[in-house]
Amino acid sequence: MAGSSLLKLKISPRLRWVALWGPGLLVMLADCDAGNVVTAAQAGAQWGVQLLVVLLGLIPLLYMVQELTVRLGIFTGRGHGELIRAHFGPLWAWISAIGLVIAVLGSLVTEFTGVAGVGEMFGVSRSVTLPLAVVALIGVVLTGSHKRVDKVAIIIGAFELAFFVVAWKTHPDIHDMFGQMSNLPLGNRQFGYLAAALIGATFNPWMVFYQQAAVADKKFTARDYAAARAETAVGAVLTQLLTAAVLVAAAATLWEHGRPSTLQSVGEISTALATVVGPHAGRVLFSAGVLGASLVAAIVCSLSLAWGLGEVAGYRRSLEDRPATAPGFYGVYVASVAGSAYVVWLAPNLVSLNVAAQVVNALMLPLVIGLLIALSVRALPSQHRPRGAYLWLVSGIAAVVSAAGFLGAWLGFIA
Repeated sequence: MAGSSLLKLKISPRLRWVALWGPGLLVMLADCDAGNVVTAAQAGAQWGVQLLVVLLGLIPLLYMVQELTVRLGIFTGRGHGELIRAHFGPLWAWISAIGLVIAVLGSLVTEFTGVAGVGEMFGVSRSVTLPLAVVALIGVVLTGSHKRVDKVAIIIGAFELAFFVVAWKTHPDIHDMFGQMSNLPLGNRQFGYLAAALIGATFNPWMVFYQQAAVADKKFTARDYAAARAETAVGAVLTQLLTAAVLVAAAATLWEHGRPSTLQSVGEISTALATVVGPHAGRVLFSAGVLGASLVAAIVCSLSLAWGLGEVAGYRRSLEDRPATAPGFYGVYVASVAGSAYVVWLAPNLVSLNVAAQVVNALMLPLVIGLLIALSVRALPSQHRPRGAYLWLVSGIAAVVSAAGFLGAWLGFIA
């Protein structure tokens, strides 16, 4: 008995470490959503791999932002909107909630655009694919369990790994890639606009709401902090590399020096990749990635809206509750999913719509990160607050990235 107890003590911490993974990895897989994929493909088609510098350069700030949400979720046990209301009042809470609504609805439209686009590539009408997606998304969440939702969503999101295969199959020229990235057209307005779009695609406001609410809802404690940070770091690198794979693949197949391409649909991206990867393999791999990205992001951003509005409005909100005991939470989720699918059913599938939605996210970045940093300084216990050089580093990088997003958006709008 003593030996088995000792074995249990040795194994349990490791098993607990693995079991805790979910919110951080899931929110990062969701960050590489259909809008992100389309924006990266457009960037690769128009500018080759020059914008790869932006994608990879955003990894440190992405980690630092989401790590602060982990701290707040663990050491306060409260969601993002709830903390804003408690420390800065209802006005700021509702301002953040309005920003969340805009970001989530914009993202959901792009997710269902991806679903519809994949279906239409195979000759399946959006009248079939969209209702099926809505039923599947509602069914996953109505299980009323964090573990089930996390597992199913991560399995769906794993299809995004197909993007690595697609990029590898295009056989990009590494030497040429470094040459392109050393000569950036910083004064070009369209380059700046797509850079702003990539910034907005990387920092979705709903990511902060989701991860903090999920960590608090799962009742993580101080002993879980290291595991949650590690998961967030892995997720931050993974999501940017997945997006980079799409950009590299599009650059290798669609971009020619002096003759940039402008994409109009998801199908165009797939068709271009099929010329290199193969007519069947290219289409299947890319479709699997886009579908996985769209569905996992739809789950995460819809849940973030249901949590965020609940934190501000005060209704009951938890995946551990059944619909009968938390009707507001589940009602917001179902309404956002079904309503967004209906909008896409009515509207055409335009790449420009996806890119514009990401630029809007970039414009909201100062509000999102500003409130997050302010909360971390005020709401966290003193020993867990960011301070000194680290606080200045986070704030400084956030200010530079926010300014770049604003500048790129402005250049694009006046072009």
